[in-house]
Amino acid sequence: MAPSASDQEPSREQRIWQVVCLIPAGRVAAYGQVAELAGLPGLARFVGRALGRLPDGHQVPWYRVLKSDGRIAMPAGSEGHENQSRLLREEGVEVTDGRVAMSRYRWRP
Repeated sequence: MAPSASDQEPSREQRIWQVVCLIPAGRVAAYGQVAELAGLPGLARFVGRALGRLPDGHQVPWYRVLKSDGRIAMPAGSEGHENQSRLLREEGVEVTDGRVAMSRYRWRP
C-alpha cells in the first residue's frame, strides 16, 4: 500500500514555506537563515526560487525574507520591490532606500 500524503515528508519548498510562516510580524529573516532553519544549509538561492513558486491564494509572508544585508532582492522601482516595502512598513518595519536594519528587525527564533 502506498503511503498517504500525511505520511510523506514535506518537500524542500514546503519546508521553506513552513519556516517563513513562523517569522512573526514586524520581524525579517535572511534567505540563508531560512535555508538553515529549513534544514537546507547553503541553499539561500533556492529559498528565493521556492518563494517565487508560492501557489495562488497562499498565506505565506514572503515579504519578510531579505538579503543578508537587509536589502530587498527585487530591483528598486519594480512593482515587487514597492509591494514588499509597503507590506513591511505596514508591520512597523522601517525600510530606507530598499534596506531594513537587520540588527534591529532580524528574527531570532
